[in-house]
Amino acid sequence: MSDSIFATLSQINVNDKTKDKNKLTYLSWPFAWGEVKKAFPEAVYTVENHDGKPYLYDSSLGYLVSTVVTIGDQSIPMSLPVMDGANKAMKAEAYTYDTKFKKGIVCNAATMFDINKTMMRCLVKNLAMFGLGLYIYAGEDLPEAPQQSEEDRAASLQKLQSHIEKCGYTSEQVCESYQVKSLSELTDVNAVAKQVTEWTKG
Repeated sequence: MSDSIFATLSQINVNDKTKDKNKLTYLSWPFAWGEVKKAFPEAVYTVENHDGKPYLYDSSLGYLVSTVVTIGDQSIPMSLPVMDGANKAMKAEAYTYDTKFKKGIVCNAATMFDINKTMMRCLVKNLAMFGLGLYIYAGEDLPEAPQQSEEDRAASLQKLQSHIEKCGYTSEQVCESYQVKSLSELTDVNAVAKQVTEWTKG
């Protein structure tokens, strides 16, 4: 890839065009494509077809969409599975799955809306390979957790313990999920508390 393409696109700040959902950051595809076209008007993209359909489907694995972006003489492909809000692979029919904390969770069948939405997300991910918003996928948009004193740290852990119990779980269940021996090994207790809340909703 031309160094000038990557250098140009990787310097564009996209933070004000992103949205956070389910602990993931999404970049607006109209903005992403618009920025690329302004910098490189010759840029084009295609959606790969499989037997006349804009997706690949496997009854066991689900749907997969793929795009190819070409800027100048460089073409880069990218693929992305069609997923629901819990990042579970969507299939032609709804199915249920179990977690450590809840059984019988439903993953709905995919619709053409889901497939089309994933195509555009795939395009954005594809553009990141050329530099636009690449730092989002590297997690560099996440601020470092502030340092806490031992007293504040102990208080935060106590609040987390109470929150876990309030949500109907045990510390052992949470530690098993995060693969730690005790809550004190957790680095971001606020994030864990939010996740426990999501388990309760899910």
